[in-house]
Amino acid sequence: MLWRRILLSALVVFNLFLLYNLVWSENGIFAYLDLKSHHALLVKKLETVEEKSLDLSQEIRWLKSDRTFTEKMARSRMNYLKDNEILYQFPKDAAGNTEGPSPNDRKN
Repeated sequence: MLWRRILLSALVVFNLFLLYNLVWSENGIFAYLDLKSHHALLVKKLETVEEKSLDLSQEIRWLKSDRTFTEKMARSRMNYLKDNEILYQFPKDAAGNTEGPSPNDRKN
């Protein structure tokens, strides 16, 4: 009878130890859920990077093969001009408003 109680006590302690490791240890359920959410975040980030990579690869192919696309990119990004063209660049004010006069500039 004494051996049964000792064995039962040992099994209860062992089960409590296993329960603790299952739930609260660094390899437990909470750690698993944290890793799962981190994995989902990394998968989304990987998908966006892959999409951007495909876009950049397509742009590189266009820049290598399509002369009109190359000209368009050079004109828009580097402010290149054709003959007899004038480029007006307006400074940006502190608020970043480049669309017309500000309300303080109005005349009554």
